[in-house]
Amino acid sequence: MKNPVRTVFYAAACAIALCACTPTIRIEVAPINIYAKLDADVRVRLDKEVQSAVQQNPNLF
Repeated sequence: MKNPVRTVFYAAACAIALCACTPTIRIEVAPINIYAKLDADVRVRLDKEVQSAVQQNPNLF
């Protein structure tokens, strides 16, 4: 017959060993550049302003 104290000790030692070996996962996210989107938005605004200015002053060009 096995010694119950020894069995509990081995079970606890195995549990501690398994918990100590958990892997660490690190995720790094690179910064996202949004220059193209901002540039496109500015161009659309300028195009609308120029179009409005030409409509208000047809003799400008």
